[in-house]
Amino acid sequence: MTQQRVLVAYGSKHGATAGIAKEIGRVLGEEGFATEVVPAAEVRTVAAFDAVVLGSALYLNHWQRDALGCAHRHADELARRPVWLFSSGPVDSSAEQHEIPPVAQVAKELERLGARGHVTFGGSVTAETPGLVARGMVRHEKGGDFRNPEHIRRWAREIGAALRAGEDRGPTGA
Repeated sequence: MTQQRVLVAYGSKHGATAGIAKEIGRVLGEEGFATEVVPAAEVRTVAAFDAVVLGSALYLNHWQRDALGCAHRHADELARRPVWLFSSGPVDSSAEQHEIPPVAQVAKELERLGARGHVTFGGSVTAETPGLVARGMVRHEKGGDFRNPEHIRRWAREIGAALRAGEDRGPTGA
């Protein structure tokens, strides 16, 4: 049986979401999948992949433009293979306290693409991103890194398990 190929694409302005995507790709690689992790703006086709994980940072309850554009440009191809979506954004511990449903814009993409799931991870505001506080994109000046690596790894392993369970169905999952 050939190794399944998984694309992990992301939209990230300041690198926190890129870090989440890289961890997802790393875990899927450990799970036996051939993974490629790339910025969403650089995705030219998804045809060579058996599954796609697409994520973005949330800014004022909207996905980053590159990730949303990737979803729109490749909608037909994405709808024919297993897809999972993730968001990162809360710069507090809320993503660890309870499941956060996708924002309205992402919920539409979830339905339009027939995505198998979505998760919201905590985000990160560090000394490198003080402009977010100044522009009112975060509500406090503390900042911090609220990404939980174990939560990210657990979700990636769940994707791996779902893909292995559907190996006999081919890349469309049908």
